[in-house]
Amino acid sequence: MGIRIVIADDQAMVRAGLRMVVESDPGMEVVGEAADGREAVAVSRRTRPDIVLMDISMPRLDGLSAARELLDTPSPPKVITLTTFDTDENLYAALRAGTSGFLLKVSPPEQLLEAIRVVHAGDALLDPAVTSRVIATFAGREEPKPPPALGELTPRELEVLRLLARGLTNAEIARELYVGEATVKTHVARVLMKLSLRDRAQAVVFAYESGVVRPGAG
Repeated sequence: MGIRIVIADDQAMVRAGLRMVVESDPGMEVVGEAADGREAVAVSRRTRPDIVLMDISMPRLDGLSAARELLDTPSPPKVITLTTFDTDENLYAALRAGTSGFLLKVSPPEQLLEAIRVVHAGDALLDPAVTSRVIATFAGREEPKPPPALGELTPRELEVLRLLARGLTNAEIARELYVGEATVKTHVARVLMKLSLRDRAQAVVFAYESGVVRPGAG
């Protein structure tokens, strides 16, 4: 089966354009469309897609609120937020909502298709370095409170989380720790499982907001 996708945008022409791009890939299928956030939630619950392409600015229920509602259900879809505005505030809000990706509407078609593949494979769409920059800016505004879940991590897993939050890839973490890349993948998977996080983007958010890393730290 191909990757099942729901497109949520209040502009019919944008939805049509996104559908055309998505369906140009034989491994992808559009299973539903929505013109507002409330409809996006209803359509997604009915069709159970793998991924929802969610516009941030929509009537009735905005895209971030719709994403939070969808992601707060058992076996939720992955959400890629779409926006016209490339601002740190939008990016941070999308990450805090638990989305797995953030893409500008002006991005080229091939970037959209690659984003869908990356997120479907279980990775975060954003470059970790960009993500950590944004999180450092906003998470540093309040004194972090380490959650009890941190105690579940082993010293090595905590080290992996710190490196992940600094924007390192699995290969870079492997070189830093002098271990194999497969070992790093295992550690990352355990960190996500123990902290109940969906992907690397959420792990970066968690690391900054819990004080595992501090803004400005190397």
